Amino acid sequence: MTETTIAKTLPAAASQEAQAELIAGLRAPLPYISPKFLYDSLGSKLFEAICELPEYYPTRTEAAIFSRHGEHIAEACGTGATLVDLGAGNCAKAARLFPTVRPSQYVAVDISSEFVQGAVAQLRHRFNDIDMHAVAQDFSAGLVLPDTVRAHRRLFFYPGSSLGNFRPDEARDFLAHLRTQCDAHGGLLIGVDLIKETAALADAYDDALGVTAAFNLNILRHVNRLIGANFDVSGWRHRSFYNAGHQRVEMHLEAREDVTVRWRGGMRYFVRGQSIHTENSHKYTRGTIADMLERTGWRLDHVWTDPDEWFAVVYARPANHVAGKAP
Repeated sequence: MTETTIAKTLPAAASQEAQAELIAGLRAPLPYISPKFLYDSLGSKLFEAICELPEYYPTRTEAAIFSRHGEHIAEACGTGATLVDLGAGNCAKAARLFPTVRPSQYVAVDISSEFVQGAVAQLRHRFNDIDMHAVAQDFSAGLVLPDTVRAHRRLFFYPGSSLGNFRPDEARDFLAHLRTQCDAHGGLLIGVDLIKETAALADAYDDALGVTAAFNLNILRHVNRLIGANFDVSGWRHRSFYNAGHQRVEMHLEAREDVTVRWRGGMRYFVRGQSIHTENSHKYTRGTIADMLERTGWRLDHVWTDPDEWFAVVYARPANHVAGKAP
């Protein structure tokens, strides 16, 4: 048994909804923590480091697609749109589109407030002709854009295969919600990780340097701050594997020994080997992503891939009807 001192107070930034969500997940029969809590300030920096790793193919493969097909992508998307960058992080991916897509307005949306505010501040110095806004928001349950974001010709940009973090039903609801915020002249530019051999997936989510392990373990420190818990990071290990039945990579944190975790107003006993599910990364085929778009009010327009078809960049236009909640 290992226990440490429980935090005395909860940080002011932790909303009651976030606290309730975390506690519900920890109390669930199969405990889980939403992957959005991976991205505190340190977690965002660790993810930046992951994207530089040789094992992590999505970033470099997607970048190569944009480099090879950039002009065609810009022709499909058009210029002068309001570019809404979902999960913007350091905004680097969107910034590489600026010279070709030439947005009239750029809106960076990310759950990590400090991180995205700093990134947009740096971009303003480089692109002072673009109207820029940083929006700190958890958009996983629904995107709410401020009135300063223009409604006409919104181009939603969601790169990096982040759609895979949603369960299929959640992904459909998310895409349907985006469609309701997009007029007939808007669009969706999204990165999608494709199904491939499991060896490449194993390396990408469990790198030799242990950066992904640090990224996963850091979520426990974030939870400690948000709900006053007493997770001891040294008592847990990173695990990842490909779940073929669900066509997804799963990340977990596994208890190294029996441990009681406490938070203000509650506790849970974990036996050695019991795990907390922290992330899914679903993989798609061309067919499954086309079907999902069609069911959520979008019309598939273009698909660009790398030569090995490991990754796809997909552009979709609004269909004639406006989607409601996906079935």
